[in-house]
Amino acid sequence: MAELERLEEHRARIEDWLHACFQDCAPRGNLYDAMRYSLLTGGKRLRPVLVLEACRLCGGAVEDALPFAGAIEMVHTYSLIHDDLPCMDDDDLRRGRPTNHKVFGEANAVLAGDGLLTAAFETMLAPGQKLPPERVLEAAGILARAAGGRGMVGGQVLDMAGEGRALGLTEVEELQRLKTGALIRAAVEMGCAVAGGAEEQREALCRYADCLGLAFQIQDDILDVVGDEATLGKPIGSDVRSDKTTFVALKGLADCRILVAELTDRAVEALAPFGSEAESLRGLAQSLAGREK
Repeated sequence: MAELERLEEHRARIEDWLHACFQDCAPRGNLYDAMRYSLLTGGKRLRPVLVLEACRLCGGAVEDALPFAGAIEMVHTYSLIHDDLPCMDDDDLRRGRPTNHKVFGEANAVLAGDGLLTAAFETMLAPGQKLPPERVLEAAGILARAAGGRGMVGGQVLDMAGEGRALGLTEVEELQRLKTGALIRAAVEMGCAVAGGAEEQREALCRYADCLGLAFQIQDDILDVVGDEATLGKPIGSDVRSDKTTFVALKGLADCRILVAELTDRAVEALAPFGSEAESLRGLAQSLAGREK
């Protein structure tokens, strides 16, 4: 389908952009090796794809959005490096490869994550942007809020605080809205901001992203129970071992599968204002609902 081909083109652009990162940096021990090790391990590139496609839907140029798409992937990658650390989830595998701290040591993994986080903002705020300054600042501000205590970091704190005790559905929804959903919502907001999109476009994209993010997390919880370890590239059952309350623990597998389908339908419906131009994002939502990794 032409719509899915467009998303693959976005992914190809993002991969090329990411592979060019840090090539001209003076060596700092193995810092940049560690940063690139995790940044270039593939993955779905969901968040940067959302930045580019939201920008396109709102009338912007995809090339103008590339630094912002790259920046959100840097932030996402830093969060994975830190999430895998012994003081957090203590994971040995990520995307089928040893986690960053297993290869480079804990201290270097922390610094690699720090380096990616700061590089994200250096990238967005670098001189020479073709965009109006107010759009650049708005997009950077969106990512800053989504990545910090009011977003992803706050969600990680709630996640750790919830280990070993039973959480209610409202608590789990809030935790995942911050830890997983905040960056997914930020991706479409950033794309809209870069394009100078209208408020009604942003609202529609945010409704889409909120449903997509929650469906994505519930599917993650399902896969942690019934997924294939080789396909996932990481151990399954980690939530049970960490004594975490998940959507599956609260609602069961059957109801979670129904909820993923309902949320996917709502995400698709949210794109109605864009008409046929949004077929790529509709297809993305449907493909994520059935993913196995």
